[in-house]
Amino acid sequence: MENRTLSEQHFTIAFYNVENLFDIEDNAYTNDNDYLPTSVKRWTKKRYDRKITKLAEVISKIGSDEMKEPPAIIGVAEAENEGVLLDLINAEALKDYNYDIVHYDSKDERGIDVGFIYNKDVFQVDDSSRYSIYLEKEPGIQDFTRDILWVSGKLDGEPIHCLVNHWPSRRDGVDESSKNRMKAASKALEIIENIRRFEVDPKIIVMGDFNDNPNNDSIRHLSEKAQLFNPMKTMQSFSRGTQNHKFTWNVFDQILFSTNFFESDSESLKFEKADIFDKKFLTQYKGRFKGQPFRTYVGKKYKGGYSDHFPVYMQISKYSK
Repeated sequence: MENRTLSEQHFTIAFYNVENLFDIEDNAYTNDNDYLPTSVKRWTKKRYDRKITKLAEVISKIGSDEMKEPPAIIGVAEAENEGVLLDLINAEALKDYNYDIVHYDSKDERGIDVGFIYNKDVFQVDDSSRYSIYLEKEPGIQDFTRDILWVSGKLDGEPIHCLVNHWPSRRDGVDESSKNRMKAASKALEIIENIRRFEVDPKIIVMGDFNDNPNNDSIRHLSEKAQLFNPMKTMQSFSRGTQNHKFTWNVFDQILFSTNFFESDSESLKFEKADIFDKKFLTQYKGRFKGQPFRTYVGKKYKGGYSDHFPVYMQISKYSK
């Protein structure tokens, strides 16, 4: 941006699916049996600690080409509980920043939740809640999935609303499961409409692993009906994305936002750029999967990587008097 002054503030807002961030304790109420020291995967404290360290290093670097500080806000998916998020923000690479978390347990059968990490020096939480998405496995039998997390607060004194999502997977087939993601989109739209019912022209950010690409019906429905801008629309290509399935790139991880982030008033938060954080150190460095996200496990085989998703981020700026 031209004419930068010392009073201009810049913030990074990120989303990261951290891929099965489980602790090593058995939760009797969820299906976490793959991630125990006694499981076939041998999920030990050493491996857990290593993953925490590596994820914290990633988060500390998101947007670092443009910013000196790590993200002000990070939405996460696939975190088992509050404890793993606390371990993450207290890891070596993040402990010197004043991070805190917002987390609610969902009824997802695997026990993986979304969460919200924020730097208390620049963001103040005013309110938060979780919203369940009602799905059915078969008529009358509920199928539990991740909740949508809503956090309302002030970034550098300006009110914003964040929705963190992890929509139902494609495990049962793209077409068969698409109705579930459409229900998630409808729930997100309902939350946004409720926010707008009580607030004039609110600034809204919707982030998540949507398990759909920007051109799929669920995302188009949400962005069009809620009048959100999706900067990730142009990022999917033959050679780039946030997740790779059978050698095809997807951009399931996205950050959408209300169009008032384009306002010209320099004293309010304004959109600058968005991108996929797909630095080389996050990728497989050789073999047939070269360039794809470097995972913790491939099947049951431990690889010691980061995640099967790349983070995404947006950067916003504001002049302060």
